[in-house]
Amino acid sequence: MREKEIEQKFTLMVKQAGGLALKFVSPGMSGMPDRIVLLPDGRMAFVEVKSPGKAPRPLQEARHRMLRNLGFKVFVLDDAGQIGGILDEIRAT
Repeated sequence: MREKEIEQKFTLMVKQAGGLALKFVSPGMSGMPDRIVLLPDGRMAFVEVKSPGKAPRPLQEARHRMLRNLGFKVFVLDDAGQIGGILDEIRAT
């Protein structure tokens, strides 16, 4: 499954969970995660979508650390089978 297909399935499953998976673009700050996920009850997280087996680039990893240090959840999604677990973890925060 390609990155685009994983991302499409992810956004659909977030929508089915009653949330939004918004494309996140931050001009002037490269390396930010692809999606900001907003779920009911004020749950939110950032998700970086990658092709299967691909790892985030060093700049992306640095941005993920920055967000985590601020207290936000950041996930790397490279397999559609991870989607349910990611959504469960976001809901549990």
